[in-house]
Amino acid sequence: MEKSARMSLTEPACYINQWLSLINFNARVLAQAQDESIPLLERLKFLCIFSTNMDEFFEVRVASVMQRVALGATDAGPDGMQPLEVLRAVSARAHELVDEQYRLLNDALIPALAAEGIRFLRRQEWSREQRAWVESYFRRELLPILSPLALDPAHPFPRILNKSLNFIVSIQGQDAFGRSIEFAVVQAPRALPRLVRLPPEVAGGPDDFVFLSSIIHAHVAELFPGMRAHGCYQFRVTRDSELFVDEEEVDDLLRAVQGELPSRRYADAVRLEVADRCPSDMARYLLDEFELSERDLYQVPGPVNINRLMTIYEVDRPDLKYTPFMPRVPGSLARSGSVFADIRAQDELLHHPYDSFMPVLEFLRQAAADPQVMAIKQTLYRTGPDSAVVDALVDAARAGKEVTVVVEVRARFDEADNIDLATRLQRAGAHVVYGIVGYKAHAKLILVVRRADEGLRHYVHLGTGNYHPRTARLYEDYGLFTCDEAMCRDVHNVFLQLTSLGKVAAGEKLLQSPFTLHRAIIDKIEREAAHARDGRPSGIRAKLNSLVEPQVIQALYAASQAGVHIDLIVRSMCCLRPGIEGVSDNIHVRSIVGRFLEHSRVYYFENGGDPELYCASADWMQRNFFRRVEVAFPVEAPALRRRILDDMALYLADNTQAWVLEADGSYRRLNPDGAEPVNVQDRLMQQALETPPAAASASASGRG
Repeated sequence: MEKSARMSLTEPACYINQWLSLINFNARVLAQAQDESIPLLERLKFLCIFSTNMDEFFEVRVASVMQRVALGATDAGPDGMQPLEVLRAVSARAHELVDEQYRLLNDALIPALAAEGIRFLRRQEWSREQRAWVESYFRRELLPILSPLALDPAHPFPRILNKSLNFIVSIQGQDAFGRSIEFAVVQAPRALPRLVRLPPEVAGGPDDFVFLSSIIHAHVAELFPGMRAHGCYQFRVTRDSELFVDEEEVDDLLRAVQGELPSRRYADAVRLEVADRCPSDMARYLLDEFELSERDLYQVPGPVNINRLMTIYEVDRPDLKYTPFMPRVPGSLARSGSVFADIRAQDELLHHPYDSFMPVLEFLRQAAADPQVMAIKQTLYRTGPDSAVVDALVDAARAGKEVTVVVEVRARFDEADNIDLATRLQRAGAHVVYGIVGYKAHAKLILVVRRADEGLRHYVHLGTGNYHPRTARLYEDYGLFTCDEAMCRDVHNVFLQLTSLGKVAAGEKLLQSPFTLHRAIIDKIEREAAHARDGRPSGIRAKLNSLVEPQVIQALYAASQAGVHIDLIVRSMCCLRPGIEGVSDNIHVRSIVGRFLEHSRVYYFENGGDPELYCASADWMQRNFFRRVEVAFPVEAPALRRRILDDMALYLADNTQAWVLEADGSYRRLNPDGAEPVNVQDRLMQQALETPPAAASASASGRG
């Protein structure tokens, strides 16, 4: 009773606002750019990733809060904060991080890159020869393209594209018609490079670059002949990028999304970035045009589009990058020459990027070419229109196989690509469905139906990550091949739900959102609490991208109070507070941020000595439990389960990339403090290099 009373008193303090939690994850990414033990170009890459993450943060998260404020919402969230308070808190933290970002760029990374011969030459540093080359470049490549737009009653403020590079120019004098113009806007087309490499004949070093903004600044007066341009300042506006589809009225989801995509470019503004030298009256003028407040203004001492510096990563300097890593190809999947024979012999586990994605492609390619294969069904969330995955599905459809693909056309920022690949698949003869209105199809599934002597056999691949060959080398994920009959029946039923919308009984082995997953997770957490109270073995380990769902958090608190030891590896948002006396003493939370994006979802329950381990496509968030089609699948083969648990043990031992979540919501970065350094990603890469291919999944036979 005492603990229950304490729980109710501390409950508001046990949540961190989701958006503050997410922005603090971005802070951990920024910390990687500060880490001098990381190769220099990788640090620059982390800085660009931080910039891209912040763009999405404003386009989606901040935009949603601003909408609530605009509607006059005053309801407090579980942390007690009203929307306007959230907006103010997020703005304050974002300004701190952006200031830190530019200090790091200007004071650390640019000087360090210059010392390595990679230079960004400012206008005052140009030699006479360089100045002449830049002038020629401007007149040859830019002047014919740029269209200055004067601002007067006949020329209202132009529509500014989301995240585009623009310049506001103050002008004196009269134009050809005798009009006095005070301001003009110059828009830089997206096709133009934001960094221009100087040719060897004028460059002072091997890798000299000038910013497009510097070139335009230097020659902006040429856009206004007969007038005087006495101020030129770059700016960039970020807009709300959530798509709105009326789920009650829509009759063609693909066309509805297609119709909404153009609106994203010119939706409501949520952030304005301007050069720090921009006079306050001009900044105020821009804020008024975009209907933004001072809170939404970010004045920056450098390029407003830092993410475009990613092109520098392509400089041929392997000494300034991570040592290349080639994933292991499990030999067990090439033993017989037939992926299907290998899967019949045993379940196979892949851990990307340490294991190659090639077996997944080979699975699809062999299915497309095998005359015994009757049908292929697959979900696609993010994969890219030119992917080898799509190539294999197109080949299968053209070969006359029954190919059904569930394409989620609402995968944020991949909508256009997914529409393109859906069109390509349809032209090849595949059956394409676009998920379910109101629910995103986020499960990662492939089902192959193959004729054998004994009849039709099913083979499945289930994963925690997208079927995207490129990101499979950057994102950490698990994938399972199996022909377990119950698992295959469950996957078949999921596809029936997605394509026919018929009612299907609960899965025998799979847990599925929005039907059984949420209740099952809470039941399993409560079962661990009961085991602990009864003195039986108990424990929970989970690896997630985000943990924000209130009922799951409350169940974890209750399990902690019952004595269950809980280890959570949560990369991004976490609204649970660990280590609160009497509430969450037995919960430990850490975030791993390193070379690869930690993306897999793993749930482990000790279950009184009869352990259960699931991999899943779902984080513990409201959207994953209630607004998406997700799947959690058991890993039953003892050796495969042991392999994942060994990986989890390494994650919990990491003391170089790990950030520990404290009871007050802050994160503390671990360091070895004299102990042996443990970097989980380095260890897993080393294991992959040292493990002979044929042994990669040895002793994995038997499905437990």
